[in-house]
Amino acid sequence: MKTNYNNLPFAWLIILFSTLSVSCNLIGNKKNKTVDDVFRQGNIDPNLVPNNVSYVPVYPFINNVKKPLDVYLGYDEMLYVVVENDEQTIADNELLVYDQRSVLSYRINIPGATDVTQDRSLHTFIAGRYYADVNKTVHLAAVYKIANIATGMPVFMDTLKHFECDESRRNTSFRGADDIAIQFTGVGCLYDNTLYVARTGPRNDVNGIARPDNGILVYDPNGVNINYSSGLNPNESSIKSSVGISSLATMAGPPQRLSGISTSPNFFITLGDKSKNLEYRVLGIQAVDDPNAGMIYSENPAFLNFDATKADHFMYESFRFKKPEDIYVAPDVNAYIFVTDSETDSLYIFTNVGYEGVNPPANSKIKKQINVSFGGSGSDGKASGPFNFVDPTGVCYFNRTVYVCDKGNNRICRYRLNTDLQ
Repeated sequence: MKTNYNNLPFAWLIILFSTLSVSCNLIGNKKNKTVDDVFRQGNIDPNLVPNNVSYVPVYPFINNVKKPLDVYLGYDEMLYVVVENDEQTIADNELLVYDQRSVLSYRINIPGATDVTQDRSLHTFIAGRYYADVNKTVHLAAVYKIANIATGMPVFMDTLKHFECDESRRNTSFRGADDIAIQFTGVGCLYDNTLYVARTGPRNDVNGIARPDNGILVYDPNGVNINYSSGLNPNESSIKSSVGISSLATMAGPPQRLSGISTSPNFFITLGDKSKNLEYRVLGIQAVDDPNAGMIYSENPAFLNFDATKADHFMYESFRFKKPEDIYVAPDVNAYIFVTDSETDSLYIFTNVGYEGVNPPANSKIKKQINVSFGGSGSDGKASGPFNFVDPTGVCYFNRTVYVCDKGNNRICRYRLNTDLQ
C-alpha cells in the first residue's frame, strides 16, 4: 500500500481603516475569488502552503497528457514532454512541444520514445526505437538527433542505432534477442555538446571484446562514439555501479548563457532495475582524465559525508530509494538534485553533496537542511491532489521551477520553493 509522505487620533483611524478596506476590495485579498483566480492562472495557490519552507504548486498544471515519461525545458525555452500513450505499443509514443504558456505548439511521433534532452546548438535528442526490418516486427534502441523541432519543421540530422553506434560492436554480428533487449534509458549533454547515452542490456562480460551492455556511451558533437564508462561495475551493487540505469543527468543545463555554465564531465545516474537488490540506486559519478588510461569513471567521494549536524537524511543512505525513475541537477548556484521514485510516488530533493533538503532561509535559527521532499499516492494509490503523485517519471528544473511527470494522473506538475517567491 502506498502512503503519503505533504498612534493616531480615533477619527483618523476610522478613515484609514475605511480606505484600506476599499483598497482591499478593489485589488483583492487572500479570501476572495479575484486573487484565487489570479493564482490559478500561473502563480502560487495561497491555500496550499503546508510548511514554513516547502515546495508549493504553480498553476496551471498541464493536464490530459497521456502517460508522460519525461520532461525537459530546453535551451530554446520550450517545454518538451515525452508521452507513452498506449503502453501496449511503441508506435504511438510522441514528443509534445509546449511554449512557456503551456500551450501545445507541436507534436511528433517517435517510436518507443522515452527520454529527451537538448544541446546548446538546439539539437534535440530523443531516446527511442527504430525498426530494423521492413515489416516493422523487430525494433532496436536508437537516439534521434533532430533540429528545428520547436518551429514545427523538424529536420532529422542523425540517428544513433544500436548496435552500430557502439565502436566496440563494429565487427560483431546481430545477437538476436539479446540485442532486442537493449534499451537506451537516458540522454544528457555537456557544455560542449558532448552527448552521454545510458544503456542497459543482458550481456555484461567485463572481459569480452565488446563493452558490457550496462553503462554510458559517450559521443562527440558529430555523433562519433569516443568513449565508454570504463570503471563502472555493470554487474554488482556499489557506489560506482551501472546495473540497470534508468536515467542520467549532467551538470550543464539551460538557460543558454555565455558564461557560468558548468564545464564538469561528471554526471548522475539512477538505477531502477528491480531484478537485483541494489543498496545504492542514485549515484554521482566522477570523470577523471588519466594521461595514460584516458577518461576513467568512478565513485564521487563527496557524497560519502554523512554529517548529522547538517542534515537528517542523505542521498547515499542504504536502500534510500525503491525504483528511481529520473534525476535532474539544477544548473544554478544551489545545484539542487531532484529525484523521482515511482514506487514511493515521491519527489526527493538533495543538495549538491547529497544532504536531503534545501538551505534554510537567511537569518533562520535552523542550521540543518530543511527536508522538502514530498509525494505519496494516498491510501488507495490513486490520489490526485497537488502534492500527490502516481508513478512519477520525468523531472526537470528551469528558472526556480520544478516540472514533474505525474504519469498515473496524466499531467505535468509544476512547483516552486516558497522562499523563492519573496
